[in-house]
Amino acid sequence: MHQDTPTPQAAIERSALFVATLTSFMGPFMISAVNVALPSIQQDLGLDAVQLSWVATAYLVAVAVGLIPSGRIADIHGRKRVFTTGLVVYTLSAIAAAFVTTGFALIALRSVQGLGVSLFTTTGMAILTSIFPPERRGRALGIYVAAVYVGLSVGPFVGGQLTHLFGWRSIFLVMGPLGAGSIAVTLLFLKGEWAEARGERFDFGGTLVYAASMIALACGASILPSVAGGVLLVLALVGFVLFFRLQVRSPHPVFQVSLLVENRVFAFSCLAALLNYSATFGTTFLMSLYLQYIQGLPPQTAGLVLMAQPVMMALFSPAAGRLSDRVEPRLLASAGMGVTVAGMLVFTGLGADTPLGWIGANLVLLGLGFALFSSPNMSAIMGSVARHQYGLASGTAATMRLLGQMTSMATATVVLALLVGREAIAPENYDRFLLSVRTAFTISALLCAAGIFFSLFRGRLRR
Repeated sequence: MHQDTPTPQAAIERSALFVATLTSFMGPFMISAVNVALPSIQQDLGLDAVQLSWVATAYLVAVAVGLIPSGRIADIHGRKRVFTTGLVVYTLSAIAAAFVTTGFALIALRSVQGLGVSLFTTTGMAILTSIFPPERRGRALGIYVAAVYVGLSVGPFVGGQLTHLFGWRSIFLVMGPLGAGSIAVTLLFLKGEWAEARGERFDFGGTLVYAASMIALACGASILPSVAGGVLLVLALVGFVLFFRLQVRSPHPVFQVSLLVENRVFAFSCLAALLNYSATFGTTFLMSLYLQYIQGLPPQTAGLVLMAQPVMMALFSPAAGRLSDRVEPRLLASAGMGVTVAGMLVFTGLGADTPLGWIGANLVLLGLGFALFSSPNMSAIMGSVARHQYGLASGTAATMRLLGQMTSMATATVVLALLVGREAIAPENYDRFLLSVRTAFTISALLCAAGIFFSLFRGRLRR
């Protein structure tokens, strides 16, 4: 039987899906893999605890600062160009980080790496949205989201193995061929350029205010509940108020405030994402402590139990994305939020003798709920804006995710600090630690329940 040759459009779609999926894997993989290698990095470079924390924090702060400006730059100058630039920056800084001899150099390169991630994270999703028609977009975004969870799932295991066999520097060297391959595929096979806002000016003043506010927010959240943390959060709030006022007045804003004011589908979808990540991201952190301290599991066994959640996310996100091509995304996303609330409520009853099978089953439930929410919600965000706003929408969605993750970790940190205090977790305070875990999951359930409202009443994406 004669087989039709692939159309140029089909080839472009495959190339875009390949590079976007690979890059969506690389960022989360690097985060989770490096976290496992931190003790080895500390020993090799002679870092103190604060310096070591900045190996991870500098990366996240740089990503947070770069996401929204990157989206605007991509809309003006071309998404493929910004995507490729991000890959080059990320790959070169990762390779350079493998050869550092001081903690300062590593932290600086982690910041550069984070900026590279912000460039290709924002534009990867925008390119997929530009290329794939609405009837196939949900499936593509579902695969893209699944790759994020695969990166989070395999990062600790692969990072641990690489660190054990070849040293922590090998984690950064592995990014070399992955990044180079992505650059080659992008340049050779991803034809075309997308810059619907070409010719418009870039708002440098607004970007500086945004960057300063985001740095204050990220640094403040990382040192809560200290007084300095509270002061930084207040400064961040003042900065964001100033930023929004500047954006309203600017003829070419880096962030179009009208998207949040006039586009209810976009605004409510972003708020739902913020609340969902605020509720769910700290689950792994809290359950890792619970399984090791209360259940007495060794780290590797606790890690295997915790993999149940991201594995379910990776398995079901593409299916949820495909389903959102046919079913109104708000219905699927709201159902996913409901399932997540149920899972959080189960964990509010954790005790010293909760069966391990029951915990694993609930992690599976949480993974299913998050997969059902994430891909359809992303499809709603990207489908609710005009083509010239794809980069901005993608950057905003990624920023909501990062802000939610920071909120979730800050909530867990504050609850532990208030109820356990500045003590090592030990048998004499296990009762207070369990109360902290249950309290944190109660807050998470309430946040997720509020998210159902925004998800359900965002309005219809399709008429």
